[in-house]
Amino acid sequence: MRTFRPKENLADAQVPAIDTERALLAPERIAGVTRYILDHFDQKTKRGHAYAFKGRRVDGFNSLFAVASIDAAKRYYAEFRRQLAETGRPLRVATIFSWAPNEEEPDEDFDAEGLDASSRAFLEGAIGDYNAAFGTDFDTSPEKFQNYYKDLSRRVKNREVDLLIVVNMFLTGFDATTLNTLWVDKNLRMHGLIQAFSRTNRILNSVKSYGNIVTFRDLRDETNEALALFGDKDARGVVLLRPYADYLNGYDDGDGAHHPGYLELIALLRERFPVGQPIVGEAAQKEFIRLFGALLRLRNILSAFDAFVGDDPLPPRDLQDWQGAYIDLWQARAKQAPGEKTDVNDDIVFEMELVRQEEIGIDDILALVRRYHAGDRQDKGLRLSISKAIDSSTRLRSKKALIEAFAETVCGGEPEAAWRTFVQARREAELEAIIAEEGLKPEQTRAFMATAFRDDLLKTTGTDLPALLPQLSRFGSAREEKKAAVTRRLQAFFERFRGL
Repeated sequence: MRTFRPKENLADAQVPAIDTERALLAPERIAGVTRYILDHFDQKTKRGHAYAFKGRRVDGFNSLFAVASIDAAKRYYAEFRRQLAETGRPLRVATIFSWAPNEEEPDEDFDAEGLDASSRAFLEGAIGDYNAAFGTDFDTSPEKFQNYYKDLSRRVKNREVDLLIVVNMFLTGFDATTLNTLWVDKNLRMHGLIQAFSRTNRILNSVKSYGNIVTFRDLRDETNEALALFGDKDARGVVLLRPYADYLNGYDDGDGAHHPGYLELIALLRERFPVGQPIVGEAAQKEFIRLFGALLRLRNILSAFDAFVGDDPLPPRDLQDWQGAYIDLWQARAKQAPGEKTDVNDDIVFEMELVRQEEIGIDDILALVRRYHAGDRQDKGLRLSISKAIDSSTRLRSKKALIEAFAETVCGGEPEAAWRTFVQARREAELEAIIAEEGLKPEQTRAFMATAFRDDLLKTTGTDLPALLPQLSRFGSAREEKKAAVTRRLQAFFERFRGL
């Protein structure tokens, strides 16, 4: 359960405390809460982090929004649709609710027929939006409504729905590993509070090491009361993360042990591993891996706090330098044969999922290229920045030669359009060279690679790849050697142009 971080003082800072439900449903407040969620959605759900999930790559996580009543769900859903239409943002928002005798307590109910005519008509419209988005055919009739619930549940678990607005449904017994944030605008107490908060605590990877609870009502006393009743009241830190300042500056626990903060780790790294200096020796490498890994873990926690956004004291250039060195050590370990593994990596863990969260993207590289050409290529520091930015990314390292060649050859126009043209020409030329030099079957090879780029997966098993090879004797080792050589070349080609 060590996964929750309620947003502190949000009711006071963002939405003034108001006592009546009528005032809480005021259009201005609904619009303000919606705007806050959309403004902070990417931050809370870590949309800058891509990871493999069920055979595909997805960006970040998704969330639930628990509201106080069906009337609130209707108003919020309409406001989300309005604001998203204004901005053209492609977030998929859905809602589900049903009749229940008590809207304060989380519970599952599948009775849409018990809704008043206005609420049922609104839900029909929301389900119609869902049908249009996913090509389904659901409505509020008993059988189809249950099927809507099942389909919606599956799509939330598959991270196909970005935000789901609920009143009671999905707040008990629903588990989705991609769900990392619960927005709350309703009163929760005791078991219902613990059940609702627990929706975000299914750990997926090192990036999702906790869940976010963002409350638009003051639930501090209710949270403490529930934790005291359902858990050890003296161990609330096991459930709730510590205040922002503790992770930033460090803290001492009850036993007197000191936990260094983000600022302390930066100072230690600057002192022991100055930016740009080589890290020599087994002991030094081991210490650097541990220190930088600890920094990445703290940075991952701090990134959920609003105060950290735009106020990170670590310059991006320094982060890239240390990250590049960290990736160098990780790749050096990966290249070692099992019998050659040194002690430096035997008892440590590389936080590569957290590294990938910090990776610079190709759009950022193109922005640097634009600045590089705007200065007539005289800024050597900017040219070095391009190389260092590439080195800090595990995804872009395999494309370094390609990107650097583009930076030196592109002239005039928009870098984005020139980049697409450059990549397409180089990709076709390199594939043609591989086909000619390896004697591969042209049409089959082009189709094979087109499928690989479409699916973001190069299949090296099965019969597809051997079917590309020229006629060779099935006896002896020549065919297997040829297959291995072609596989290596196609894999390198795939990694170089993958995702571009």
